[in-house]
Amino acid sequence: MRAALDGAVPSPNIWNSPQVYELENRAVDPDGVIRAAMDRIRPLSGAHVLDIGCGTGFHLPAFAAEAARVTGVEPHGELAAAARARAAGLGNVSVRTGVAQRLPVPDASVDVAHARWAYFFGRGCEPGLRELSRVMRRGGVAFIIDNDASRSTFGGWFRRFLPRYDPEDVQRFWAAQGFRREPLDMRWRFERREDFEAVVRIEFPARLAEEIIAEHPGLEVDYAVDLHWREY
Repeated sequence: MRAALDGAVPSPNIWNSPQVYELENRAVDPDGVIRAAMDRIRPLSGAHVLDIGCGTGFHLPAFAAEAARVTGVEPHGELAAAARARAAGLGNVSVRTGVAQRLPVPDASVDVAHARWAYFFGRGCEPGLRELSRVMRRGGVAFIIDNDASRSTFGGWFRRFLPRYDPEDVQRFWAAQGFRREPLDMRWRFERREDFEAVVRIEFPARLAEEIIAEHPGLEVDYAVDLHWREY
């Protein structure tokens, strides 16, 4: 894939393996736990939704089915092109190439912002949070979905991958930024074992990936996430 925009934070999974990441997107949260929690806080009906780090646009059609308008922002040119192709024919969706620190949307124009495993991982993402403050309308809500590494099978794998990662510090960071936290329990559910194994291999270093594959049978993984959200 060609280079992304300056200032982009490289993704270790979708940037290098978008086809495998598509399998992961299909497996994540088959019960709709995350979307249901979002809808309880701020339904998308009538909203301008901003999907930050939209990748290949996996979530754009679902957002478009409810929202008045959807804007996807993605720093990687080829992924943005794939998102545009996915949204072709959806009259209320546009995809722009941009970074979270310089969002290509006007001031006070967004009702709902969504960032899922994209750029926002705690300390260091302050430039993107300043941009959220600029683009959010009064009464708008921003949702940040990230791993809860303090629990679940996937959380244990994540801690083995990044043993210095401090979940409590991440939670303190978001609280200090004015975000509320809703811990959620969801799952991965794959149709084929080879899909599970392929996804594990793009999410973890080779040695750890093989350990996980050897020790975890089946097609499902329990997975905890944090939904951080803030009203502006």
